[in-house]
Amino acid sequence: MTEPLPGQVRLDIFADPVCPWCLIGKAELDRALESRPGHPFAITWQPFRLDPQMPQAGMDYVAYMKMKFTDEKGIIAAMKPVMEASERQGLWINPSLIERMPNTLDAHRLLYWAGLEGVQTPVMSGLMRAHWREGRNISNPDVLVEIGEKAGMQGAMIRRLLATAEDRDQVASRELHARQRGINSVPTFIVADGHVVTGAQPASLWQNVIDELTGGQAQ
Repeated sequence: MTEPLPGQVRLDIFADPVCPWCLIGKAELDRALESRPGHPFAITWQPFRLDPQMPQAGMDYVAYMKMKFTDEKGIIAAMKPVMEASERQGLWINPSLIERMPNTLDAHRLLYWAGLEGVQTPVMSGLMRAHWREGRNISNPDVLVEIGEKAGMQGAMIRRLLATAEDRDQVASRELHARQRGINSVPTFIVADGHVVTGAQPASLWQNVIDELTGGQAQ
């Protein structure tokens, strides 16, 4: 995991790559960080599955959405603000390409290993892009290996680990700990192990937080 260096501030982000508001919240944070290149954050992505009871093989996406939002009208109503917010960010997501809602345990295992190598954020970006823009199944080992390799990880090692139960308990225990701490929705951001920010907040909020932490010297 990314441990803060002297002068850095820990930012833990509890998120799931299949959560649309996590995608949007990340885009807002990214905008703020780009505008404040001297920001002090050391970011760690923490596991939190949107649906921890999801079958290992996942579910048909349309069936999942109908189960969650009752019918097509409910799905449209739920996705309308998501589509509007993503378009404002220039994300141009394409849910119509998604065929399966995946179980994201293995995606979170990949993120955990990426944290050991200091490449969590590019891996999270790759997972979100694969799911939301390309409609790829991010529980598929081939997809996970490709995402890891693009971030600089060793594909053969990822494939070997995915074929085992390595770190499943580690990921599950981290998620359980989060729920025991009262985290029940994502995205949830925890600044310096104490200050909690929930939801997809605008870039301006993060810019203000950074300015407060740095005395306006991060720009």
